[in-house]
Amino acid sequence: MLVRFVPLLSLAILTSTLSAQTIQVSKDNKTIAITATDTAEAEPDTADISIGYTVYGPTQDQTYADASRVSNRIVDALTAAGLKRDQIRSTEQNLSPVDPNDKPRYDKGIRFVATQSWKLTTKAASAAEALHLAITSGANNSGNIDWRLADDSPLEAEAARKALAHAQQVAASMAEGLHIKLGPLVYASNQLPPRPFSPLMSTASAGARVLNKTPTPLAILPDQVTRSATVYAVFSIE
Repeated sequence: MLVRFVPLLSLAILTSTLSAQTIQVSKDNKTIAITATDTAEAEPDTADISIGYTVYGPTQDQTYADASRVSNRIVDALTAAGLKRDQIRSTEQNLSPVDPNDKPRYDKGIRFVATQSWKLTTKAASAAEALHLAITSGANNSGNIDWRLADDSPLEAEAARKALAHAQQVAASMAEGLHIKLGPLVYASNQLPPRPFSPLMSTASAGARVLNKTPTPLAILPDQVTRSATVYAVFSIE
């Protein structure tokens, strides 16, 4: 937090350019400028889950056929469980030769590798079950979860309100210490920082397969969604 107090003892004018707005500070218009940052948190209601698989094979045709079976098995299992098609979005698919330098596989006659991935959007409370279903259906390269709010504008507004209130409290404390009276807010700007991507976990294996004994879902606990706001506020002093 940066606190700046600007007293004026002469008729000189100090001009500060703030986001295309010019504020003039003079003997008759003294100000206290405060920069404050605050945060707001909420439980997520939406989860974006990265799911996918990797399969290897001796020929291009065989690898593609295996990949097709795994691909359709995963999507069929998810849609049969009630997920809609618009909740499952393809993000990547690839069929390519295995690198000859990959000796362990190349020496076993494995020549091709196929990968495919999707982004699965579901309610946060259903994330563990959705990920569990995908993995047990063959999605052996899955797990990253981005926790978010379907609409985070109220949370961003809350962070901005808290930051502005924080700035006003600091300005009032400064004014009290200087034995002056804090006046009204004359200017404020708000800057929201970039939203972080928060992967939770990932799983991967050398080949796609369906587990013979289905385990219970992973114990996944959603992380809170946090939004921060930085406010630059200028208050007049009387």
